[in-house]
Order: sequence, then structure tokens, then C-alpha cells
Amino acid sequence: MAWLKKLVGAAIVLGGVGAGAGWVLSAPVRLDAAALAQLAPGDAARGKRIFYAGGCTSCHAKPGSKGDARLELAGGLELKTAFGIFVPPNISQDPKDGIGAWSEEDFANAMLKGVSPSGEQFYPAFPYASYARMKPADIADLYAFMKTLPAVAGKAPDHRLGFPFNIRRGVGVWKRLYLSPEPVIALPQGTPDKVLAGRYLVEGPGHCGECHTPRDFAGGVKKAEWLAGAVAAEGTGIVPNITPAGRGIKDWSEADIANYLETGFTPDFDSVGGAMVEVQRNMAQLTADDRAAIAAYLKAVPSHPNGYPARKPAS
Repeated sequence: MAWLKKLVGAAIVLGGVGAGAGWVLSAPVRLDAAALAQLAPGDAARGKRIFYAGGCTSCHAKPGSKGDARLELAGGLELKTAFGIFVPPNISQDPKDGIGAWSEEDFANAMLKGVSPSGEQFYPAFPYASYARMKPADIADLYAFMKTLPAVAGKAPDHRLGFPFNIRRGVGVWKRLYLSPEPVIALPQGTPDKVLAGRYLVEGPGHCGECHTPRDFAGGVKKAEWLAGAVAAEGTGIVPNITPAGRGIKDWSEADIANYLETGFTPDFDSVGGAMVEVQRNMAQLTADDRAAIAAYLKAVPSHPNGYPARKPAS
């Protein structure tokens, strides 16, 4: 039976090595010294633009709030997904229940690395996989603007996730596969500045690909089908293809897209609907140059067939 003892011993050793490797691979990774050195006191006026580009109110405003009350970022919206229900937290300036006690470094680590001040992994329902492409200066400006917003007491409910998705540590492995500061679309040398600016807004703070791109079994965005449309996160409904081949905007000009983002009206005078209503409200807060840049980028990305199943005809 000596061979059996050796086999068991080898299995224990291999199991220990595997567990150790998993622990290392899933460890939180914070910004390094070089990245932190790029942070500086931000400008709240510039940060307001980034706030609306990032659509912070869409998830973190208290459900049902209107007008200025949407700047009270108490959280509480339920996001239903195949992995469970995620609930965006209170990110108001309340020092106990929100992020009022966070330093600029804490905020930057959350936005760019998906790591909390206590070292916990944030779930990627918080779209830091897109925010990771943002400039440190914009993070600092956003932090400065957030400091001007009201404090709201009260914690949002916890996420409701089953095993194994309730193990936050495992998100560290996910990040090694999907978290990158590099642009999704490599544009050729000589690309106009307007298109480059649009790429930054769409791929970074605007996080458009989080909804408009299909995902794989692990919930990672399929970059090879960038902006090709997807089944909505809750499993019902379709988020449209917004590449140049997309049925929704295929025949739209750059001016049509920019006008839609500003006014909410399509070239056919239909109006924005569904979850895009909130997105359009945020886009309307940007400058005309920003909206024109987004439109130029959307016309420059590679065309893809729809990233969602064909709809069945009505019976």
C-alpha cells in the first residue's frame, strides 16, 4: 500500500500548491506608486462632466428619485443578472454609510482597480473594467466633484448572490482575465483627434460596452464582438447593436447620433426608451464636442453582426 500513501501525499501537495496559487492569483491588486504619482487635487467643475459621462446617477441614485434628488447617491437599485442580484451601494458623502471618508487614493483604487479601501474585491457589476481606461486626472476631477454632493445616511441592501458568486476573493481571478487599461479598439495612426476622444468617452467613463457587447460564460465582455449588441443582463430584452452594421443606427449620420444623445429623438422623430432614457439624460449634460466625438467613434468601430439571437417572429 506504499503506492497509495504516495498517491495521497502527492494529491495533498498538489492541492496545497493549487490552493496557494489560487490565493495569490485572486489577491487584490492596488495602484502602484507610478500611477498614484499621477493623481493630484482635482477640479470639481471638470469632474461634473466626468460624473455625467460615467452615468453615476443611473445606478446609484435612490430608485424613483427625481430632479436634484438624483444627486443623493444613496444606492438601492436592484440589478438582476444570471449571477444573482447586485445592489449598487451608497456612494454619497456620508462618512459612515457612503464614501465620505475615502481618500482620493481610495477612490482611484476603486475606480481603476476595483478594490475597496479595506482590500475587498468589488464585483464587476460596478463597471471598473471600463473605468480602468480612464485618465488619473479625470479620476481626481470626479473625486473633487463627488465631494460637492450631499451626504445621505443609510446603507443600501447587500447583494443577493448564491455560491460560488458570493465569494468576493474569486473576482481577483476574473480581473486577471478581463481587467485591462488598454483601449478595446486599436485605431490606426493618423486617426482624427475627435475619434480618439470618442473612443476614450465610450470605452472609458461612458462604459457603453458593458451593456452593448455580449458576454461570455464568466461574464466577461467579448471584445471581438465589441458593441454588437447583447441580451440584457436580466436575461430578457435586447440591447441593440451600435456598430455601423447595427440595424438601429446603420443609416444614421454622425449628426443624427449626436442629436439623439442630446435630445433623445431619433432621425424618424421616435423617442428614446427603456434604460437608454437615463443614459441619454446623462449624455445631454456633456458638451456638443463630446457628443460629436462619441458619434464619430461609433461610426469608426468595426462592424459586427448582432451579438444576440435573432428574435422569433410573432405567431
